[in-house]
Amino acid sequence: MDRDDLPPVPPAEPSPLAPRGFTARLRNYFLTGLIVAGPVAITFYLTWWFVTWVDGLVRPFVPAAYRPETYLPFGLPGSGLVVAVIALTLLGFLTHNLIGRTLVDLGEKLLGRMPVVRAIYRSLKQVFETLFSGQGSSFRRVGLVEFPSPGMWSIVLISQSPSVEIANSLPGEEEHISVFLPCAPNPTTGFFFYVPKNKIIEVEMSTEAAATLIMSAGVVQPGSDPQKKVAALAGMANAARVANSAALQPVPAKAE
Repeated sequence: MDRDDLPPVPPAEPSPLAPRGFTARLRNYFLTGLIVAGPVAITFYLTWWFVTWVDGLVRPFVPAAYRPETYLPFGLPGSGLVVAVIALTLLGFLTHNLIGRTLVDLGEKLLGRMPVVRAIYRSLKQVFETLFSGQGSSFRRVGLVEFPSPGMWSIVLISQSPSVEIANSLPGEEEHISVFLPCAPNPTTGFFFYVPKNKIIEVEMSTEAAATLIMSAGVVQPGSDPQKKVAALAGMANAARVANSAALQPVPAKAE
């Protein structure tokens, strides 16, 4: 049989995820620009909000003669933040001295006699000492735990070993450790639980990379090319748009 006698091959239908026409390309460009500019804009906004918030707290304690706006025709954002940093540094310096340690001990004893404030202060102090101590290891290691079912693995942030009271109450003879499992795409929420150490697979990954991986739902992989990250995020946004538009289309009625 000659090639001319073969039936014509119908053209392949375009993928539903492929951009169609000039409008679709403009939409993809807009989504890509939004993905690139959105994190930058939010970062600047949160930074500006933090600086303004600290200025509002510190400025009332600064005499008017020492405020920059007294001598300048405009306000100087961040002056309160500079004063706060200097004050905290000076407080840390004084705390290392004998007089400073004595004042801190007296303050802690005073707070320790208040029934409600005592529990709040001790809990917050332990949290701050754990998070901001250079010698601590909490949430500086990343691991994998088989969750929520066998064969499914989730990223966890490894914390510390449980206290003696909790360790004695846990079943089995294995050594346990506390972990925090962040949820996607909001890593500030999640699950906290104790898991045996032999059930954790530790991963050579920073906590920042793990947070990025969780927030992007696996689209942004650690160590990947930045251009591929943007393209992957744009593709994910386009796929979500196509899925939403398909869900909104009316279902054709069946012929009786």
